[in-house]
Amino acid sequence: MSIVNTNSKYSSATLRNNLNSLLRTFPFINVQSVGNSILGCPIYIIKLGIGKNTVFYSASIHANEWITSLVLMKFVEDYCNAFSNNLSLENVSIKTLFNSTTIYIMPMVNPDGVDLVTGFLPTSSYGYQSAKQISDNFPNIPFSSGWKANIRGVDLKKYQPIIKKELIPC
Repeated sequence: MSIVNTNSKYSSATLRNNLNSLLRTFPFINVQSVGNSILGCPIYIIKLGIGKNTVFYSASIHANEWITSLVLMKFVEDYCNAFSNNLSLENVSIKTLFNSTTIYIMPMVNPDGVDLVTGFLPTSSYGYQSAKQISDNFPNIPFSSGWKANIRGVDLKKYQPIIKKELIPC
């Protein structure tokens, strides 16, 4: 069974759906919201393990880093599957890791930016219009393949297909 689909663009709504599915399937994980983005999307943190050693991972600090959220979420799913089935990942016993190390994962620090660059933020929304205004006010800052390209109508489809879906409000 696969919960995290690595074959499509990611969004804050997809993250939320993945987290809900992971929680239903693997009740030993802990997921909490540590706050909200400017547009009101929850910013989640996942806790894996109970050990004294601690590690923190974060993803999608910048909007164009959306794929790092997908990578971390796939890791969470693989970790949970390995723990549930008493398996190893990369020759590391996940049961041993679970008991010795607590891993904190913030899979999407910037959900508003991720939704903007992956095409899940409606062009009529406040967030999109605000980003466009910033882009218009600073035309000489080059972000040719970044969020400004999305705002200015650069056709990124020739580089990577964008999958359009209905946005589930945060």
